[in-house]
Amino acid sequence: MTPLNRRTFIQAAGGGAALATLGFPSLVLGAARRVVVVGGGVGGCTAAKYLRKLAPDIAVTLIESKPAYTSCFMSNEVLSGDRTLQSLTFGYDGLRGYGVEVIEDSVVGIDPERKRVQTAGGSRFDYDACIVSPGVGFKWDAIEGYDEQIANQSIPHAWYAGPQTQLLRNQIESMPEGGHVIIVAPPNPFKCPPGPYERASQIALYCKHHKPRAKITILDAKDAFSKQGLYIEGWTKLYGYGTDDSMIQWVSAAQGGAIEGLDASTRTLVGLVEDFQGDVVNIIPPQKANAIAFAADLVDGDWCPVDKRTFESTRHQHIYVLGDASSASKMPKSAYAANSQAKVAAAAIAARFQGKEPGDPTFVNTCYSIVGEDFGISVAAVYSLDAETNSIEPIPGSGGVSPANASPEIRKREVSYAHSWFKNVINDMMK
Repeated sequence: MTPLNRRTFIQAAGGGAALATLGFPSLVLGAARRVVVVGGGVGGCTAAKYLRKLAPDIAVTLIESKPAYTSCFMSNEVLSGDRTLQSLTFGYDGLRGYGVEVIEDSVVGIDPERKRVQTAGGSRFDYDACIVSPGVGFKWDAIEGYDEQIANQSIPHAWYAGPQTQLLRNQIESMPEGGHVIIVAPPNPFKCPPGPYERASQIALYCKHHKPRAKITILDAKDAFSKQGLYIEGWTKLYGYGTDDSMIQWVSAAQGGAIEGLDASTRTLVGLVEDFQGDVVNIIPPQKANAIAFAADLVDGDWCPVDKRTFESTRHQHIYVLGDASSASKMPKSAYAANSQAKVAAAAIAARFQGKEPGDPTFVNTCYSIVGEDFGISVAAVYSLDAETNSIEPIPGSGGVSPANASPEIRKREVSYAHSWFKNVINDMMK
């Protein structure tokens, strides 16, 4: 393993100015420091890897309950048949190669006074800094009649890639020709804002070739959604949106799309205006930070407040919260946002261990969505910190969205970019 040099690290961090005060090319540490990382997703893996690359004398332990990581981003392609779950699953040996100690266990508690992490297996890990990147949990009481057991057995959310993704895929394959798929999209904020609409698109891609009379209805708790104009453009060109024969229907909250109950035995959703019955029902529940964030007293409301210069918790010192669980507005809850935040946090921790102040961070987010065959769209932004308000704001003129009414060549190229982007994020976080 070669320690990261200043130029390469700044490029990998998306131009993060947080690195400007770190005193590269090497970090001279006193006593060996230990960082414990809770969660082996994008945020946790990226932070663990970059801590080791940035400062090889820091001992890094990553604790994750699963033996391998299965990517949620790109998992909607499993539903169209264009990808397998196996192609989304990656072991942690790459991190071990950087000197990260990887422990397969579940974290059940974090003691900020003793600076200690407790696992379900009975182990305890002391830390000088703790990074928590636990992802999202669900508000199971938000839709009457829907709970975790039903999600695992018959009406999946599939918002963690894995067995529920395969269950949903199997249900779509098994439904009769002319069947009805219903997707319940959650209220804001939630993990991966374009995800439910890409999911509808990928299911439509499968049905277009195998069940052309199928219908897909999105019942939405909102009146607008991410990249809406681009999605509707794609749905119109590919799936007849806006016509009597449209394969996809979007029902906004104002049109009666908000759902308050479920009869799981008949797959009937109880709406505020009318009820809906489907052959396949996919409910994506309202979301909050995952359970360990609540157990560790890191939340204020549903999410974890942080100092956005470093992503250190504002509730407990020396604990850093990344990714979906953090309150990082105006960044979306996305994989690439977590990747960017992890690099800023790693730089801040290394600076702190040197007795230095962190610099001003820059954040990056890019999100690709595949609407159909040879039809990709994207959004990108660069963000800076407004220290006075502790908010992350888009830099005017940075980033952008896919052009409307682009040529078929551009749309096809964006699909290729999406697949390359996926490989690059996976390589950056754990290889």
